[in-house]
Amino acid sequence: MPELDSIYDNCDLMAAGSLIPDWQPARRPDARTLEGRFVRMEKLEPARHGDGLYAALHGPNSDAKLYDYLPWGPFSNRIDFDTWLSAHTAKPDPWVYCVVDQRTGAVLGNIGLLGIAPAHGRIAIGGVMFGACMQRTPKGTEAFYLLAKEAFELGNRRLEWRCNSENARSRRAAERFGYTFEGVFRQQMVLKGINRNTAHLSILHTEWPAVREAFERWLALENFDEAGQQIKSLESFRVSPSARSAE
Repeated sequence: MPELDSIYDNCDLMAAGSLIPDWQPARRPDARTLEGRFVRMEKLEPARHGDGLYAALHGPNSDAKLYDYLPWGPFSNRIDFDTWLSAHTAKPDPWVYCVVDQRTGAVLGNIGLLGIAPAHGRIAIGGVMFGACMQRTPKGTEAFYLLAKEAFELGNRRLEWRCNSENARSRRAAERFGYTFEGVFRQQMVLKGINRNTAHLSILHTEWPAVREAFERWLALENFDEAGQQIKSLESFRVSPSARSAE
């Protein structure tokens, strides 16, 4: 039947997808330090960063809700933390960075690139563990910017963010950074004996130039007053060109 042949032809086209000319797999992250104005991202080494990291995550400046949605922790003692940290950093995925204050050299937290799939140009940012003093500061935003920039410079075409669908703080951070919400994978995991529905968000390589520009304009010196407070929000720098020209 001609009508069915037409339907089958269209199905074949949809199954084939779009050809990517001269596609080359992405590169894997390496041990280079990623330098920013507020922070630098060093490949996490337990022997080098362990003391500072434990203090940042468990001392007086720790975040009481840090482990609520993480698949590991909380840790009742330093030995358990060190055992976990050694195992967490032993493999190339996740590729874990230590966040270091550029001015003081203090360890502020850690974050990683994970779900690394070079053949498909896909990578995610996750495993976020920041001391409370780093949250809602330019340091936290710059850390995400540096990792996103690295992800796309490695040749990836998709940057993912995955979090518990009930983790409103994580969802809000991703949307502020410019991620697009894609949906929820229901009953995807059981973590610590609790069901997890996972929210999926992404930034594509075609979207990154506008997202990158917004990050860079927000992080610029002129966007902060003498007290170090932002003048304009990150989202305000992501308005469309037509809306910007109408301001």
